[in-house]
Amino acid sequence: MVRLGVLDVGSNTIHLLIVDAHPGARPIPAATHKSVLRLMRYITTSGAISDEGCDAILDAISSAMRVAEEEGIEELLPFATSAIREATNGPALLTRIREQTGVDLQVLSGADEARLTFLAVRRWLGWSSGRILLFDIGGGSLELATGTDEYPDTAVSVPLGAGRSTISFLHEDPPRDEQVDALRDHARGLLQTAVSGFDRTGDEHVIGTSKTIRSLARLAGSSTTRPGGADRLTLTRSGLADWVPRLGKMPADARTALPGITPDRTFQIVAGGVVLRETMRAFGVEELEVCPWALREGIILRYLDHLG
Repeated sequence: MVRLGVLDVGSNTIHLLIVDAHPGARPIPAATHKSVLRLMRYITTSGAISDEGCDAILDAISSAMRVAEEEGIEELLPFATSAIREATNGPALLTRIREQTGVDLQVLSGADEARLTFLAVRRWLGWSSGRILLFDIGGGSLELATGTDEYPDTAVSVPLGAGRSTISFLHEDPPRDEQVDALRDHARGLLQTAVSGFDRTGDEHVIGTSKTIRSLARLAGSSTTRPGGADRLTLTRSGLADWVPRLGKMPADARTALPGITPDRTFQIVAGGVVLRETMRAFGVEELEVCPWALREGIILRYLDHLG
C-alpha cells in the first residue's frame, strides 16, 4: 500500500487528493484539500496569468504541500491543465513554482486529459459498458473522447471550459439573453468541427464527468440505486433545457440555494450548462450518466499500472 498525493492545478481550483492505493485495488481516499482560484479571472489581455494570479497559485500550492506533508504522502503526482498550459508566461511560472515550492508540475495536453479521464471512466464502469462517449467540462476546456478499450480511439480538447466561457461571454450577473445566445452560437461552431472527427456508432454509453456536470445532474437529473447501494446519476438534455434558462435569470449568489450548486461553481454553472446542452445536441445525445471518477483518478490509475 502506498499513500499518493495527486495535485491538480486546474483552471478553477487547485485540488490535492490523497489516497491509499496499490496495483489491482481501488484507490481509497484519505484526505483532500482544495483552494478555489478561478484562474481564468487572472488572464490578462496578453494571455499571461497576472502577478496576482501567480501569487495565488503559489500560495495555494504551498498550502497543499503543507497538508501533503502532514498526511505523510509517499509520492506526489502533480499536474497542470489548460490555464497554465495556455498562459504566455506558463513556462516562467512553472520554473517559479519549482524553485519556490519544490513541485515540478507535469503540464498535460488536452488530449492527455481526455485519455486519462477516459481510463478512469472505463475502470469505474467496466468492460460491460461497451463503447463509451465521454464529455468532461473543466474550467478551461471541454474534453471529448470515445472508444471501446481502456484508452480512447479518439480524444480531443475544445476551448469551451465553464470558466473560460463565463469570462469570455457572460460578462454580467445574471447574464443578458444576448450574452447567453452568443456563447451558444460560439459553442455550436466549435462543436460542429469537433464532432466531424468522431466515428459514431449510435450505441455508445454516454458518460459525463467533472464537478460542473455533477452539479447540473444533481439539480436537473435523476438518481437511482444500483445493486449494492451505489447511486446512478443521470441527466437528460430536456432537463438541461428546462433548468439552464432559469439559472441564467438568477444572480450567482442565489443559485447556491439550489440542489447541487456549490459556491465554487455558482459563477460558471450557467456557461457549463450551455456548453453541455450544446455538446449533447451536437452529438445527438438525449441522456448521459455521470461518473464520479475523472482526471485525478486517471492519473492515479496510470501510476499504479506502471508500478504493477
